[in-house]
Amino acid sequence: MDLDARTDEYDAIIVGAGFAGLTAARELSRSGRRIAVLEARDRIGGRTLVEDHMGLPLELGGTWVHWTQPHVWAELRRYGLDLAPSPVPQHAYWWNGLRAVAGSPDELLEILDLPNELLTARCRDVFPEPYAPLGSAAARVLDDVSLLDEIDLLPISIEQRTLLRSFWTLNFNGRIDNAAYTQALRWAALANGDWRVMFETCATYKIAGGTTALAEAMRRDIDSDVFLAADVRHIEQDGELVRVVTADGTVRTADDVVVTIPLHALHRVAFTPKLPEIVEHAAERGQLGLGTKIWFTIEGEHAAFVALGAEDWPLNFFQSEYVKDGRTFVIGFGADARAIDPADIGAIQEILQRLIPDARVVDSTAHDWVADEYAQETWPMHRVGFLSSSLAALQESHGGVLLASSDIADGWGGFIDGAIDSGLKAARALLTKRVPLDA
Repeated sequence: MDLDARTDEYDAIIVGAGFAGLTAARELSRSGRRIAVLEARDRIGGRTLVEDHMGLPLELGGTWVHWTQPHVWAELRRYGLDLAPSPVPQHAYWWNGLRAVAGSPDELLEILDLPNELLTARCRDVFPEPYAPLGSAAARVLDDVSLLDEIDLLPISIEQRTLLRSFWTLNFNGRIDNAAYTQALRWAALANGDWRVMFETCATYKIAGGTTALAEAMRRDIDSDVFLAADVRHIEQDGELVRVVTADGTVRTADDVVVTIPLHALHRVAFTPKLPEIVEHAAERGQLGLGTKIWFTIEGEHAAFVALGAEDWPLNFFQSEYVKDGRTFVIGFGADARAIDPADIGAIQEILQRLIPDARVVDSTAHDWVADEYAQETWPMHRVGFLSSSLAALQESHGGVLLASSDIADGWGGFIDGAIDSGLKAARALLTKRVPLDA
């Protein structure tokens, strides 16, 4: 490290300008701290991203919010932002394990109802206070249980099992053979034990003006420096001082540093001294959200629909969102970003036609979050053992370094709400640690 490089001093440095970083920076700057936010990208927003493609502004990353998510809901109220509902589906298509079926959305939900009720029946017992995820002995005991194993133990039909496995593959945006059963139970508990409300939370209400509207509103509320294209590569603790070095050699120092980098990208930063072994192991082990979200259009202005395929299809869920100029805009999700090229219109069409034979794909777009060096994952979903073996250590203060992100949120991990929750918690930890330098 070149210690002769330019050095700026702050009370705290926030690494990352996603929603966890923006939240922590706002809370700390409002308290009188001198703050710097260092964001590796040339924009704010983290794993949310709105871009114009195919004639419309599209959410390429995190999107949906809900009033069951208290932190993001409070922010929407704070900044006077409204909701933009996704269309109510009129048609549904699904794979029953043997063939494609067409029916109503209510029919599809009814098939999923009993399996999900059985699967999540214990959620309030295991997580009586879901924002205290390790607060019960049952959570610790069940944390080594695989979601797939629990699904396969249920006394349900082949069609129900096929759809249930695909439904939870969608929720995890990844494979579920090593998925934590506790993650599924925690989501259900956060939705007051109602799996249908949980599903509504996942994919029904967007932010009017897009996630950018909320990120920009929060940014305007931060009285501190926000540096874009500031790629942090080294964090060194020296006594009570923390030095943060970006790729261009700039050194900034602070009493404390809040690191909001996604777990899969944490290895990009060298820590001196190293983070505890348990934290490094958790980062190496990673999360399961390694899938894809692809936007595409099909010919014709179709009535709103949803479609649920098999869990191992490259795209296993489809949801139409908009109609414009003779085309219907559809989102497709799949569990493995490597399994399909988002630019391969033929591949997308072949999968969609397994359920909707007359669909003709026109064009497509996506952001590959798994290949994105600053993310390397989509939304974070836990592996077995994560809560009991990793979460507490990831949330602890490591000298002058504190981690915060949706990956390690107490509540709605995997959502904007979880990122805000984690950012608030980190800011509170620093605010109760010491008073401002000029107090």
